[in-house]
Amino acid sequence: MIPLDHPHPRTRRRRIAAGATGLALLAGALSAAPAQAAPSQTIDPLQPNFGPNVQIFSPATPLAEIQSTMDALADQQRDAEMSSARKAVYFLPGDYGTAEAPLQFEVGYYTEVAGLGASPDDVSVNGSIEVYNRCLENGGTSNCIALNNFWRTLANLSIQVNKTGQDGCRQSANFWAVSQAVSMRRVHVTGANLSLMDYCTAGPQFASGGFIANSDLPVTINGSQQQWIIRNSKVTEWTNGVWNQVFSGVEGAPAETGFPNPPYTTVAQTPVSREKPYLFVDGAGRYNVRVPSAHMNTSGTSWGQDVTAGRTLPITDFFIAKPGDSVKDINNALAKGKNLILTPGVYDIDRTIEVKRADTVVLGMGQATLTSAGGAVPMEVKNEEGIVIAGVTIDAGPALSPVLLTVGKEKSGKKLDPRNPITLSDVYFRVGGPHTGKTTTALEVNANNVLIDHIWVWRADHGIEGFTNGVNGDTDRWQTNIGTNGVIVNGDNVTATGMFVEHFQTFNTVWNGENGRVILYQNELPYDPPTQADWTQPDGTLGYPGYKVGPNVKKHLLEGAGVYVFNQNNPSIVTANGFTAPNTPGVTLRHIMTVNLTSGTIQHVVNGVGAQVDSSAPGVPSYVVKFPAP
Repeated sequence: MIPLDHPHPRTRRRRIAAGATGLALLAGALSAAPAQAAPSQTIDPLQPNFGPNVQIFSPATPLAEIQSTMDALADQQRDAEMSSARKAVYFLPGDYGTAEAPLQFEVGYYTEVAGLGASPDDVSVNGSIEVYNRCLENGGTSNCIALNNFWRTLANLSIQVNKTGQDGCRQSANFWAVSQAVSMRRVHVTGANLSLMDYCTAGPQFASGGFIANSDLPVTINGSQQQWIIRNSKVTEWTNGVWNQVFSGVEGAPAETGFPNPPYTTVAQTPVSREKPYLFVDGAGRYNVRVPSAHMNTSGTSWGQDVTAGRTLPITDFFIAKPGDSVKDINNALAKGKNLILTPGVYDIDRTIEVKRADTVVLGMGQATLTSAGGAVPMEVKNEEGIVIAGVTIDAGPALSPVLLTVGKEKSGKKLDPRNPITLSDVYFRVGGPHTGKTTTALEVNANNVLIDHIWVWRADHGIEGFTNGVNGDTDRWQTNIGTNGVIVNGDNVTATGMFVEHFQTFNTVWNGENGRVILYQNELPYDPPTQADWTQPDGTLGYPGYKVGPNVKKHLLEGAGVYVFNQNNPSIVTANGFTAPNTPGVTLRHIMTVNLTSGTIQHVVNGVGAQVDSSAPGVPSYVVKFPAP
């Protein structure tokens, strides 16, 4: 393992292939879904119709067939960063692969791979499930990095790592070289190291992730990962850190021994947690969704001794939506008491999906994506406790949306049970990329007692709409790809474990609610402001901080956070502060940093405190251990 002195700035591919459109995966001998599904569905609990983008394997499936299908899917999705393909692959309980004939495959873009057992150990893969560096230049032979390895999921299974037949370097670990919008949940890895960087493809290269929760892991090589959060897990050993490695409720986590050397932030217990809902098949072969309970002050996995605490919903309690279903039918089903499964695909949303009832579950499969049409707000969650939104990507469309997701109504005054919070798990937002996107705010949280458990809120810094990454004075993307704010939190007692918010045109995150708690925050300021005037606040302040705590907030805690600057379009641009917050004893920012990624300047870390970062020392962070200073 070779840690880097300072990681490279994100090198972005300017032309991204849409990817192949072949390989229709069938979930058994299922009938085709109607173009407009009725709100009342007849669902076979033994063989629900999840549509053509879902593949379900059983231990009886010939290993050669599984291997060839997964290889074909990986080939299809390896470079499909801006495509519309969405895929989910599930494994029924049992064993897959052997010591002599392991099952080894890669996970590409917009692909979910998960087991269907009640416990991760119910599905055992003898082999490897991996993500490698993606080579972006010279026909896929150079610029091999993990910085763009987004949008994929691995969950609810065990891997007995077996690299039989692979070359010497590949035999050394199970590689999971990923960045944002990637989650590993309920995974048990044994038999070899887990590496979060790919040091075999063109040597050690750059990575910027990522998220793991509720997993039991061997020696884990952080390597070149700039930042990472692992929550409520077990780890045998964590090798190193680069800028900002955060552990919350992790058994075996490294101790804090003089931050920032090493750059570890270790929180002994996660203050509020709720594991993501998951599909499973019971002993009678019926499909269900397990909805874990929320917990306070926990550590370690939820499944180590017994089934995860919570409630089980039969698949017949869900409306199973497919692309092409109308929002009217979806809302009718929700209003009649159904929960919602969004099968893999891209949904054009021309009116708001309204989630109104307490304890409603909305579960996306295979990176299901809701795209705003005509400026609609794709989803609204009411002020009702226990609502869970999980595994959903929400895209802005070419017409301006006021917001992409609202949670609660501002100043409603309704009190929700903190033991049953509204929860967002693996919810991703995108403004631009595969098409022009416009929104004023991506995520607005107005309700109290909300749990945010891993989000990526991205105003795209690259895509396929002819943008040129803002090089040499280009202003096209700044004027076309509109995202004013990433996240605005107005509710009280909101907790976030894993927030990634990037490239918005004013404040990336504004936190106005009281008693907010954030564990791991990562931000890159926008690459593309054309001039300093475009990146100056109305009061004359130079630039917008990547994280702002509202001036009237009395209590707030942020732990483990970084703001990065890469003003590629105009390197002369200056930002006064990476963070701003009231200077009051109840507001604490702990283990925060700024860094220059080759261009642009941040003068201070927070409120005039902390050294400047600029192009004289790219990749060298400026840290503040605690603000206000003790």
